[in-house]
Amino acid sequence: MSNDQQSIHGQWSSRWTFIMAATGAAVGLGNIWKFPYLTGIHGGSAFVLVYILCVAALGIPMMMAEVMIGRRGRQTPINTMRALAQENNASQSWQLIGWSGTLAGMLILSYYSVIGGWTIGYIIHSATGSFSGLNGEGASALFQEFVGSPLIQVGWHTLFMIITMYIVGRGVQSGLEKAVTYLMPALFVLLLTLVGYAMTTGYFMKGLAFLFTPDFSHFSGTSMLTAMGQAFFSLSLGMGTIMIYGSYVPKGTSIASTSVAIALADSMVALLAGMAIFPIVFANTLEPGAGPSLIFETIPVAFGHMAAGMLFGTLFFVLLLVAAWTSSISLIEPAVTMMIENFNMTRKQAALWTGLATWLLGLGTAFSFNLWTNVKVFGMTFFDLLDFLTSNLMLPIGGIGIAIFAGWLMTKDTSHAELNMNTEAGYSLWQILIRFIAPIAVSIVLIHAIGVF
Repeated sequence: MSNDQQSIHGQWSSRWTFIMAATGAAVGLGNIWKFPYLTGIHGGSAFVLVYILCVAALGIPMMMAEVMIGRRGRQTPINTMRALAQENNASQSWQLIGWSGTLAGMLILSYYSVIGGWTIGYIIHSATGSFSGLNGEGASALFQEFVGSPLIQVGWHTLFMIITMYIVGRGVQSGLEKAVTYLMPALFVLLLTLVGYAMTTGYFMKGLAFLFTPDFSHFSGTSMLTAMGQAFFSLSLGMGTIMIYGSYVPKGTSIASTSVAIALADSMVALLAGMAIFPIVFANTLEPGAGPSLIFETIPVAFGHMAAGMLFGTLFFVLLLVAAWTSSISLIEPAVTMMIENFNMTRKQAALWTGLATWLLGLGTAFSFNLWTNVKVFGMTFFDLLDFLTSNLMLPIGGIGIAIFAGWLMTKDTSHAELNMNTEAGYSLWQILIRFIAPIAVSIVLIHAIGVF
């Protein structure tokens, strides 16, 4: 296979736009919503330190592998894995990695869209003063009332999906690239504005100490595995998004330096989110380990008692929405390109049909919090089941498969040429990490996630 070919879907206009797009795919609710509360639960700085080490040793090598596979194949993940398996005289069963990633992206977006819809609803709540003077009980009641309405849930979910599919339907340069060109700088400006506000709370140094002063007294083996899992998931690995974005990367772009830049930007967003949130949490004597409710039940109380809380609360939820959109457009892209390549559809048709299927699936998540709260499969609601299947099974298995394929089945000549690293030592280190460290580490995360230990 020649590595001179281009994707039929187009390509990024520059290395910088790919960095912004891939960072947008990686930066999502996981960084701004999940990372702070996991840090809170697992004692702060010790968790952050292990997380950063895992990004370096696990996340970056795996991102390089996924981008490399995508650029080599220049097709949708399914067809890329099929073509590369043939090129490397491997079993056609390897295309299951592409199918799994494409399906996982749609499943994740189906519930991600509902959570994204919450952020739209909470922008309205904040802008209209619903948080003013709110106590913990009131915030919890507000959230329960909000998610308890099937009509409201479906309405915001629908709006979120319509905007997502509109962007995707416009194509690589007119849609995806244009969106991230505006959304990613906006995300960083919003984050820095909120960090600036956190500096005025009087608790900024306490927040920094919590994030950056190592304290292993609250750190456990479970914390280490959680940090490892978060490093893997926060970079959007194993779900086909980085692979399809990699297929649009121009020849000559350094995969290694670009992957490092994306990982740095992704980690920076997670740390800035912590720097914005924890001073606000401490200033209002809230619990940093509040868990998933930190954003939608705890933070509104803080904004409700602040000077200019209405403005900064609104900005905070706008930030969450921007992060959600930059991820959502990448989650559906593998399925859209699969419909174009395999069913001869136009991009607009593919976006419409995949969007409709994903929207219908999302109704199950929207109803999980109201009409279907008592409908359980294996003791889990529809939303919990989708989250478990994707996060705990499909993504780790996909990640392990990508690492093994890139490290063991692709020839050294091919991977060496695609990565085009400056030093032989750098390439040798990547091979060790992708062949041994990454598959073993992600396998341990997988075994832990399904409750074996």
